[in-house]
Amino acid sequence: MALSTGAGAGAIGIVRLSGPEAVPLGRAVFRAVKEADGLGSLGSHRLLYGHVVDPDSGSLVDEVLAVVMRAPGTYTREDVVEIHCHGGPAAQRAVLRLLVRLGARAGGSGRVHPAGLSERSH
Repeated sequence: MALSTGAGAGAIGIVRLSGPEAVPLGRAVFRAVKEADGLGSLGSHRLLYGHVVDPDSGSLVDEVLAVVMRAPGTYTREDVVEIHCHGGPAAQRAVLRLLVRLGARAGGSGRVHPAGLSERSH
């Protein structure tokens, strides 16, 4: 896992998960505002509005948009989840830390690791 947008303050920060654990990790932390709209329930490449929530404490981490992109229709040809959070460093760090705590592995700049995050500067 990693930021898909440049580090630092901005309008949004996109956290990208890629690999076989991307969807389970995304589902563990994302809660859609419309309860019937679970992450991935509307199919691939559909953006949902909701919140990142710590599954252990139930505490709200950030208000986000999230999308599942199913393999093979992705750049990596793996399942991908993107979480579009607020662009401030605090929100981005909170989402990243939560995902790492739940088992995501950090990816390096411009690289994507299976079951990990990717980071790209745009």
